[in-house]
Amino acid sequence: MPPTGELARIDDELRRAYDGDCWHGPPLLEVLQGITAQTAAAQHPPLTHSIWALVNHLAAWIEVAARRITEWRAINEPDAGNFPPVTDTSDTAWAATLKDLDRQHKALLGVVANLAPEKLDSTVPGKNYAVAVMLHGTSQHYAYHAGQIALLKKLVSK
Repeated sequence: MPPTGELARIDDELRRAYDGDCWHGPPLLEVLQGITAQTAAAQHPPLTHSIWALVNHLAAWIEVAARRITEWRAINEPDAGNFPPVTDTSDTAWAATLKDLDRQHKALLGVVANLAPEKLDSTVPGKNYAVAVMLHGTSQHYAYHAGQIALLKKLVSK
């Protein structure tokens, strides 16, 4: 059964920020289109995270959001760290990274679809904010890093 009420709005917000029609600009997947492994691994300027590192970061934190709800316990950081390292910069590894991002996004949508509406106002274990705030924040996280990726894509592709 599809989500209703606030859960439906959260589901819509997550979908739009990821691959839909969003008001802030292109969604995350559109920004990622056409990025090669070489472009994703490049750092420009050298002190920034690469596109690849940002995608790893997003996937890791999407998983944390889902696990905080499904496991209902405090999780302070992804198992692989805040910015999981990029150890293989091959085309195959980049494709796997994008597939993992998509898998984590779809898993979170599944969590939202199965969430009881009354859980939205519950405080996230170990945090001082509600589940609804975390889920809205996740779509904001998509938008924030989509903007960074769009800028890096332009800089690195020059």
